[in-house]
Amino acid sequence: MDIRNIAIIAHVDHGKTTLVDQLLRQSGAYREHQAVTDRALDRNDLERERGITILAKCASVEWKGTRINLVDTPGHADFGGEVERILNMVDGALVLVDAAEGVLPQTKFVVGKALARGLHPIVVVNKIDRADARADEVHTEVFDLFAALGASDAQLDFPMLYASGRQGWADVELNGPRKDLSALFDLVLAHVPSPTVLPDAPFAMVASILDYDNFLGRVLTGRVEQGRAKLNMPLKVLHADGRVIETGRLTKLMSFRGLDRVTVEEAEAGDIIAIAGLAEATIPDTIGAPELAAPLPATPVDPPTLAMTFRINDGPLAGREGKKVTSRQIRDRLFREAEGNVAIKVTDSNETEAFEVAGRGELQLGVLIETMRREGFELCIGRPRVLTRRDPETGGREEPMEEALVDVDEPFSGVVVEKLSRRKGELRDMRPSGGGKVRLTFLIPSRGLIGYHNEFLTDTRGTGIMNRLFAGYGPWKGPIEGRRTGSLISNSDGEAIHYSLFYLQERGTLFVSPGDKVYVGMILGEHARGSDLDVNPIKEKKLTNIRAAGKDDAMLLIPPRRMSLEQAIAYVEDDELVEVTPAAVRLRKRHLDPNARKRSERRAESDSEAA
Repeated sequence: MDIRNIAIIAHVDHGKTTLVDQLLRQSGAYREHQAVTDRALDRNDLERERGITILAKCASVEWKGTRINLVDTPGHADFGGEVERILNMVDGALVLVDAAEGVLPQTKFVVGKALARGLHPIVVVNKIDRADARADEVHTEVFDLFAALGASDAQLDFPMLYASGRQGWADVELNGPRKDLSALFDLVLAHVPSPTVLPDAPFAMVASILDYDNFLGRVLTGRVEQGRAKLNMPLKVLHADGRVIETGRLTKLMSFRGLDRVTVEEAEAGDIIAIAGLAEATIPDTIGAPELAAPLPATPVDPPTLAMTFRINDGPLAGREGKKVTSRQIRDRLFREAEGNVAIKVTDSNETEAFEVAGRGELQLGVLIETMRREGFELCIGRPRVLTRRDPETGGREEPMEEALVDVDEPFSGVVVEKLSRRKGELRDMRPSGGGKVRLTFLIPSRGLIGYHNEFLTDTRGTGIMNRLFAGYGPWKGPIEGRRTGSLISNSDGEAIHYSLFYLQERGTLFVSPGDKVYVGMILGEHARGSDLDVNPIKEKKLTNIRAAGKDDAMLLIPPRRMSLEQAIAYVEDDELVEVTPAAVRLRKRHLDPNARKRSERRAESDSEAA
């Protein structure tokens, strides 16, 4: 059967998963009257809750006798490890761009990877039914983007369609009939080449996606680069350096039909398959027939730029809310994650019962922590820090830099420029983007954006949108001012009392409510001043036998500020931790005992003076 392998590329929330839904429906992948959920490819709970694609997934449709394998790619740069792997499996790409928002950083990130691979994308201007759509301007933006990324003349001559994924149509003309997606299917068949493969060579494929199945164990997905895969055939696994990692047998061979993995007897070169039966093979090993002499080339993956410390929960409430609390359980889970996610690196920390986890960004590591939390783990997480390197030529210190694209209402542009400049950001471009908004482009150190997002939403009254993209390494920019406020720290164990919290709220913003469990060293709120303050949250009112009308005024509490996991991780300072359990997210000091905290502060001051 003729085959086409194609990736769908888009910025977060530009509609690619919705478009895949419609492609599956209109190609007949669903039976008549079959009950199907929206965004069927977003099977993960976190993907559905957040409305983003985190894991690359495959689906397959048939159109006019040709099988089209679709790969849904993550739109966020934090999950770039997924993108880099799966671009090796495809021969074409659909670049989806919102007709109103235009080209945004994550589109740029993935398109750059696709063009470097030599793919010739099809551009789909989606959501053309929006009232603020600007199709012609977006077309120009896409062309400028391709040119800036070094596209060849052939890649610049890209075909373009106008579409509405939600309404289920695509058309070559802006004012065409708008009936269905047949124009898109036909363009894929005409524009995307068939896989270039060696059908008569020994079987070989590169493992691009690794996941676990309760019944099958490790399942590896990739494209058959040469030969034919047959059920129960002997296999060997080659590392990139040519070492044989293991030998085995292909006990389960699956191909994609619609959304399902279907067992097949054999698969030909060019098809995307999933196999089981190997215990050691991982990404990006080459899996092939015993006579295979050398591994297939695999694309190198960008290095991590951010690291966090994952520690056991050693607080007073440890073990009460989670089932998995030991360092051995945490270690096994983290190394299993690193095996399947090539963008994450895990190492043992210098601290006891702690591990260093490095990744692409706060969102990627936040998703990992949230996943572990739902699996029953209890953890303590340290403040994120960037991973620096030495310039290979000068030997100077370099740090990761990001391009931040900010869309704000014009009245708020001044405060955003001021705050980002204070965080060592350089304003590279400032232009109106329509509707009274301004688009600002900054080059800023990655550490300058840690903890800024909440402040950004406050400064822009919740109307600002900020997108960011890793832009390489640049010279170290020097110290960046951190949080200006201190913490309200509990000096007692127990449950927070309404009476006590009423008087504490004068000191700053509270994070806890009456009845919440508290302990010595736990952070109860944000102090209005720059210093930390030890307070008593369990102090009760002293009762007397005297009562008078109007004596007790109503004690109204301001609702506490509840932080999400990502907000908490970005909020903490170097001497603070985020305690994560299945039931709660708490903030605490690294040293719970106040005397130990003072000793640690004195030690840090003497170290800085010596330096």
